[in-house]
Amino acid sequence: MPTVTIRLFAGAREAAGVGSTQIDASSVAEALDWAKASFGEGFSAVLAASRVWLNGEPALGESQLSTGDEIAVLPPVSGG
Repeated sequence: MPTVTIRLFAGAREAAGVGSTQIDASSVAEALDWAKASFGEGFSAVLAASRVWLNGEPALGESQLSTGDEIAVLPPVSGG
């Protein structure tokens, strides 16, 4: 199974308590399911409003992963 990196930004990082982690997963959906189970309900809520990117491109849940891929979770940014 491929080893991939999940990078978390802003509120996703705060909810998870880490900025990145490496896991073994075969698809984006599998990686995100692992993250929701590992990081809990607060993270799951942030993820629901976030954009997910795979290697710098918008990701689809069924996207297959290869070793070295990077999944980024980008929550909406607020500011003023």
